[in-house]
Amino acid sequence: MLQQTQVKTVIPYWERWMRELPTISKLAQARTDRVLKLWEGLGYYSRARNAQKAAQIIQQEHRGNFPQTIDAIRELPGIGPYTAGAICSIAFDQPTPILDGNVIRVLTRVYGIREDPQAKATNLRLWQIAGDLVKTADRLRVNGERPCSDLNQSLMELGAMVCTPVATKCDVCPVRRTCSARRLGIVDQLPRKPERAASVIRRFRAVVTKRSGRYLVRQRAQNVVNGQLWEFPNEELSASITRAGNMKGNHLCTIKHTITNNRITLDVFFGSENHKAADGKWCTLKQLERLAFSSAHRQIVEKLRELEGSTNS
Repeated sequence: MLQQTQVKTVIPYWERWMRELPTISKLAQARTDRVLKLWEGLGYYSRARNAQKAAQIIQQEHRGNFPQTIDAIRELPGIGPYTAGAICSIAFDQPTPILDGNVIRVLTRVYGIREDPQAKATNLRLWQIAGDLVKTADRLRVNGERPCSDLNQSLMELGAMVCTPVATKCDVCPVRRTCSARRLGIVDQLPRKPERAASVIRRFRAVVTKRSGRYLVRQRAQNVVNGQLWEFPNEELSASITRAGNMKGNHLCTIKHTITNNRITLDVFFGSENHKAADGKWCTLKQLERLAFSSAHRQIVEKLRELEGSTNS
């Protein structure tokens, strides 16, 4: 959950997840639609599917016990070098490095690394530095201490609380005397920021069709963005189409959202188009609320709830 998501956002999701799926076996056995519903709103839904696949592999190949070697952990779906290093060091106190955004910021400033940290050679250098640090911590181990876990968590915390992107608190930093960026007066220039990809403007039209108190929705394919989530029938529009001139039906709402560098506008209309049953399934509002939607289409459900509420009041 913490991959690409802030801690404050994750906490309520984590608490709800652990109430419903507190063990590896329960996650492995859960219905996929239930897993996605619990994840609804966190985005990057492949993480949820990978978590369940990993749980199933652990059940089948590791007798339900989470593996404790970095090679075995790396073989689980959705786990890359950073997550594997974090698990091995924090959970098992092994000398494995981590490299997330916070750690990159700390290391580039302390060591005065001016190159793009995402460039292959620079990234390898940062992994080497992080590895050397945690191995040194392990060699200095004293009985009862957890130096590998403490070091990696300290690096992340230092980047999150002190060595921040802006308003850096250099005066209270414990490594300020050895920080190259502070000595050279280039703290605000590091880490070097890569050029942002140009924004892509995209427009979609969604149709809400109601029949006998039920709404038509469809499930996305598994191998696409937001795979296996539910949505209202929609289509992407060419740049030449305007809402006023080419979109027929009563306008319900307009939803704007962003996925990576895609700036998306979703215009939603009530429609009376003829849809076959094969296009999806018809659900009551209560049934819709139990399905997992992407955040944009969840907003359509909320709009319909408001509309039905005002109609019934």
